[in-house]
Amino acid sequence: MFKLTKTEKSWALYDWANSAYSMTVTTAILPLYFKSVFNNAGGAPEVSTAYWGYASSIATLFLAIIGPILGTVADYKGYKKKFFNIFFIMGIIATAMLALVPDASWVMLLVLYILSSIGFSGANVFYDAFLVDVTTEERMDKVSTWGFGLGYIGSTIPFIISMAIVMLAGIKTLPISVPTASKIAFVITAVWWLVFTIPMLKGVHQVHGIDVEPNPIFNSFKRIGKTFKNIKQHRKVFLFLLAYFFYIDGVDTIIKMASSYGSDLGVDSNTLLIVLLVTQFVAFPFAILYGRLAEKYKAKTMLFVGIIIYTLICIYGYFLKTKLDFWILAMLVGTSQGGIQALSRSYFGKLVPKENSNEFFGFYNIFGKFAAVFGPLLMGITTQITGKSNNGVLSIIVLFIVGGIILTRVPDNNEMDVKEKAFLNK
Repeated sequence: MFKLTKTEKSWALYDWANSAYSMTVTTAILPLYFKSVFNNAGGAPEVSTAYWGYASSIATLFLAIIGPILGTVADYKGYKKKFFNIFFIMGIIATAMLALVPDASWVMLLVLYILSSIGFSGANVFYDAFLVDVTTEERMDKVSTWGFGLGYIGSTIPFIISMAIVMLAGIKTLPISVPTASKIAFVITAVWWLVFTIPMLKGVHQVHGIDVEPNPIFNSFKRIGKTFKNIKQHRKVFLFLLAYFFYIDGVDTIIKMASSYGSDLGVDSNTLLIVLLVTQFVAFPFAILYGRLAEKYKAKTMLFVGIIIYTLICIYGYFLKTKLDFWILAMLVGTSQGGIQALSRSYFGKLVPKENSNEFFGFYNIFGKFAAVFGPLLMGITTQITGKSNNGVLSIIVLFIVGGIILTRVPDNNEMDVKEKAFLNK
């Protein structure tokens, strides 16, 4: 039986904490709440889906731009936790403030969503980079997948509470409106995120890093320049990042746009919430399974499995017509969304030098975030032009195909030649 150390548990619990945000704000309640507010203001459902995609793109674009330099500065000893704290606090405050937005202010909702998303994603840059500080290379795949697995289970608790409040408000069992119930859900999410981050704040510390030097920001730019100058020595790292750019774009887009797509197809809000909840329970064991299978068949093999499944999801999503179809689609997503993200994180963590993990995870973030700008934008534009959400889903398939082709060019970590590995660990 695989057991986590105390430090590994403290790190993995942050997935338990922040996944409440992913479930409530990114995927479920806020998208539906925004759509209802926008529709009540006279907007068309397809336009609200497009605007939600644009807002997601703005948030990820901002972080993509500043990610590498923040990561490089955070490689200095003692800086990683400070940057994590800044973004973590920003995300929690913006999430809680969603409850203060007047019912008709859809623009303000999008602004706070953008700020909360920047805080959430920014904290994740440094959280991911802490993986090299809390465990060994041999344990990375399993620790990373356990983090995602705990996230899926942890997110269900505040989500069930929030969903119950929204549903009871909808059938008038509670003496509050559905918009008020949604606002309560945002507060619950912020509190959950805060409380279960405490183990991370207390038990996880930066182990690897470089000594602080004068003019850290200026020297950080120099280090980024040196990395690009020696890009041939980092070829395998950047090949993986290029593959990751494409396939994770498709994953993130499907996760972010699922509720809006289901709503456009006529799936009612309560059904959407139940489907998303069940998906979390499906995702937990499959995330762990990906980690175990990666130990037997290698992480890259399991990444290909995830890409193939997501390609089938896009094809199936195009022909989606009934509630049963949506259930099947959601279960397919649940089988692979945690595994492909967790193994991407650990696979990359094995490739990069530990003392420069933030710099490289900054690039990991910028590739992921620039990808996440393109995916929702592509789906939003395709949906708005054609007037059909299923065309937007089908457009995402090219991202998985291209990502998979590039991934075939990336060798497994144990295939790295001695010269390159020595260079990366200088």
